[in-house]
Amino acid sequence: MSDTPNPKSEPFSNAEKDPHDWTTGDEKMTGAQASYLKTLSEEAHEEFDESLTKANASLKIDELQGKTGRGQ
Repeated sequence: MSDTPNPKSEPFSNAEKDPHDWTTGDEKMTGAQASYLKTLSEEAHEEFDESLTKANASLKIDELQGKTGRGQ
């Protein structure tokens, strides 16, 4: 048997990693991020910034979820 932990049972996933530490964080945000961020921006009455990177989009999503109460 391997000593490598099963990633499905591991409590820490890449989704919980600080966006500043993402290796792809400087890439253009994904389509899913853009879509959700646009919705959140509209609900929070803020301008949608389509130029955000993956990491910055993730941070902005967290911020706007706090403002709108979504994702709680």
